Amino acid sequence: MSMILGIETSCDETSVAVVENGSRVLSNVVATQIERHAVFGGVVPELAAREHLVALMPVLNAALHESGTKLSDFAGIGVTNGPGLMPALLVGLNFAKGLAAANDLPLIPTNHFLAHIYASFLDNDLIVLKQPSTYPILALVVSGGHSSLLLINAEGEAHQIGFTIDDAAGEALDKAAKLLGLGYPGGPAIQQAAIHGNPKAFNFPRPLTGTSGKATPPEHKYNFSFSGIKTALLYHVRKYQNELSPEFINDTAASFQEAIIDVLSRKTIAAATEFGARSIILCGGVACNQPLRERLKSLCPSHATLRIAPPKYCTDNAAMVAGLAWHSLNNAETAFGVDAFARLPVITKVPFIG
Repeated sequence: MSMILGIETSCDETSVAVVENGSRVLSNVVATQIERHAVFGGVVPELAAREHLVALMPVLNAALHESGTKLSDFAGIGVTNGPGLMPALLVGLNFAKGLAAANDLPLIPTNHFLAHIYASFLDNDLIVLKQPSTYPILALVVSGGHSSLLLINAEGEAHQIGFTIDDAAGEALDKAAKLLGLGYPGGPAIQQAAIHGNPKAFNFPRPLTGTSGKATPPEHKYNFSFSGIKTALLYHVRKYQNELSPEFINDTAASFQEAIIDVLSRKTIAAATEFGARSIILCGGVACNQPLRERLKSLCPSHATLRIAPPKYCTDNAAMVAGLAWHSLNNAETAFGVDAFARLPVITKVPFIG
């Protein structure tokens, strides 16, 4: 039995968690900054960093209290060191370095992108990771910063077969909510308005799907693009600026959300079929979107199992960081020279398989 303390500060959530043996979550405390950033309609990196500084000690103490643990109980400290907002990442990383040094614990730098994928295995029997019938895995990572398709085989080798060439789906939803005056964060606001709207009221474009009459270039078969749909929404709102009734807002939100879901699900299922995926993972903050979850459930091929983490593990949290870090415990950094990184590097291997 070994416990990992996880620390997550990649964006605007300050989180500390205690996870046992890579799966059993004993505590997962999250302090959100939504109210502080809402006035700006998006996350301000420097403000996020200052808020992390204030929140980290109280959140750490709460996580330890909830789990009934103390720092001497841990086998190591896992911390997100990227990708994310550099000012925010550096606060959490340096905090973790200090804790690790003071308590003579190994430091385990953890990739935030891969942690989102791993979140679907929390609170589950990890034996599934050793079963050949689980592979290949196709992971759709969809959030404010990522819209990616990662294919993983039974040896843990990974290949990114699709990525966003401009904006991520979560970022598009945030901008849409701002244009429609629905508030921040955009994803939940759009979903709530869409409940009362008609998803067929307006026909927004589906970029890189070939549905506009223009064939998708082969190199973009599984790539995403959401900048064009944002532009389409901007012109749409300007065109009807004198008719912005609640019904119009709801119909627009529903139609815009439908376009996003259609693109994400269409490409995911096509990739799963082509590559014979036995498992499909939906993860990242946008995985909280209920219509997207339901769409993938309805379209999931019979040869595949769909894995979606509970919403509490889809948004940024430290449980996914601690769980993933457990798999790298034997290779943990003994020096403290590890640095933060903002952009996602090329992923060729995942640490939780093999």
